[in-house]
Amino acid sequence: MSVKIRLQRHGKKGKPLYWIVAADARAKRDGRYLQKLGTYNPNTNPATINLNIDESVKWLQFGAQPTNTAKNILSYKGVLLKNHLKNGVLKGALSEEQAEEKFQEWLNEKCSSIDSKKSSLEKEAELQKKKALDLEKEASAKRKAKAEEALAAEEAPAAEEAPTAEEAPAAEEAPAAEEAPIAEEAPAAEEAPAAEEAPAAEEAPAAK
Repeated sequence: MSVKIRLQRHGKKGKPLYWIVAADARAKRDGRYLQKLGTYNPNTNPATINLNIDESVKWLQFGAQPTNTAKNILSYKGVLLKNHLKNGVLKGALSEEQAEEKFQEWLNEKCSSIDSKKSSLEKEAELQKKKALDLEKEASAKRKAKAEEALAAEEAPAAEEAPTAEEAPAAEEAPAAEEAPIAEEAPAAEEAPAAEEAPAAEEAPAAK
């Protein structure tokens, strides 16, 4: 049976997460597998890889063939180097201790390079954040200055101070209710001429 070490896709749409598996070469990509060796998450920077190195070496020793992507991942994690050292031990070129020592040296160098890369990425992210903050402050200052200018422009016409209450012409006092002309005393009812004294009854001629 031909065995391949390959990636099996999982995760959400747009955010894939891959399992590194040893599977029958005839099986579907996302079908049954013989053993899960680790995971590969390309959504982080740098990519996150968790891998069982010893089990991966064991499958390589059994003749499993990694796909191109899986081969790059195995190389990145030192699986191919450890497999090469193990073959050297089997051939008697070096001892187990020497092989392990060489692998640890390589591993330490790799870890330090990864740490330095992470550090540089963090510094770059901090720098970008600082730049964005400075730009925001600058934009905020410009908006504030613009608002102050607009406010000053609005207040300028009002500089001509409205006359103070004292200077303001006193509200023209409504002419005191024009005194209604004193009702001319209605002429006292013209005294009816004292009843014109009726002419004294003409004295009748005294009787003769």
